[in-house]
Amino acid sequence: DAQGGKVAVEGWAETADVTVLELARKFEDAGVAALIYTDVDRDGVLAGPNLEATAALAAAISIPVIASGGVSSLDDLRALAGVPGLEGVISGRALYDGRIDLAQAVAVLKGAA
Repeated sequence: DAQGGKVAVEGWAETADVTVLELARKFEDAGVAALIYTDVDRDGVLAGPNLEATAALAAAISIPVIASGGVSSLDDLRALAGVPGLEGVISGRALYDGRIDLAQAVAVLKGAA
């Protein structure tokens, strides 16, 4: 979880002194299969993902990244699909309230739509 480039802790109430990239690099040699990157300022508000920060993290580390936070449309999924090193996407609220149709989302991510 990240807020302003720093690791968010204590239920997102505080940020640590360590940056997201510093912590992610520590996990590279620890056998971690993937990292879920959640921008807490975007999570649940349907404002679109933090594409720049997500892409920067994915480019800077060897561990696959899963994007989370702010995904609210098929256009968001299309944008994320083009990020090298991104292995997956988490969407919650947009699926629950019908902004994203699951079948269409799968098609977009498979490159069919």
